[in-house]
Amino acid sequence: MRFTFKNALYLFSTAMLLNSCSNDPYAASRKAYKKQLKTYIQTLKEMTPTVLPPDSVPASQWVATVNYNLRKPNYVIIHHTAQDSLAQTLKTFTLTRTQVSAHYVVSRDGKVVHMLNDYLRAWHAGNAKWGNCTDINSNSIGIELDNNGKEPFADAQINSLLVLLGKLKTNYNIPTANFIGHADIAPTRKPDPSEKFPWKKLADKGFGLWYTMPLDTVPTDFKPLEALRIIGYDTRNGDAAITAFKRHFIQSDVTPALTDSTKLILYNLYKKY
Repeated sequence: MRFTFKNALYLFSTAMLLNSCSNDPYAASRKAYKKQLKTYIQTLKEMTPTVLPPDSVPASQWVATVNYNLRKPNYVIIHHTAQDSLAQTLKTFTLTRTQVSAHYVVSRDGKVVHMLNDYLRAWHAGNAKWGNCTDINSNSIGIELDNNGKEPFADAQINSLLVLLGKLKTNYNIPTANFIGHADIAPTRKPDPSEKFPWKKLADKGFGLWYTMPLDTVPTDFKPLEALRIIGYDTRNGDAAITAFKRHFIQSDVTPALTDSTKLILYNLYKKY
């Protein structure tokens, strides 16, 4: 090939493109994201009616309604990553074989990484239940906090989280009670975001409920497991449900023991729900 200015420009452009890709560890995942998005967009464009057995109903027809919008999230589920760095978590969430993801990851220094459009379904909750909802992934936003589960949460991280929660609450009109943790919805499997997480600080800002003082006397006919079920906990394993409740609201004691103080706090919150 004869060397010309045009050839030189082509080689330079190609080298720059390859270099930019090699410097971006998430180029491949972004490409895969866009490819999958195109598939979903094509599916949404389909205007072919669902065909039912011909002997059961008259011929199917598609008539487009004008009254619709995107399904919106109604819960925010907070996790800790149980990993050692933001980079490790981002790698985990950009590998197909891990089959796990979240909408947001908040690093220790407060950096917020947005990984999935809020209207799309992330794979963060797993086998979980809250109240009558058994498909948490379909109506929630998952937020992962860069924390190994054994350390306090950094102030910068919590401050960024509060700003993010404020935006999500406003954008989607998420009820105050619907800001909860992974341990709340999966008490037999998960401890996150751990008993070190400042739930009261979030509740003071309107993200989740908290008990109020003074605590009323617990009635003699009070049924703790029924109260936990009404709040939202899966009580099929009573000890796990009590532990999850205490991890969220008591934190200094995460054993399944139903102490008098635990009952006082539980009764106070039960009345709020």
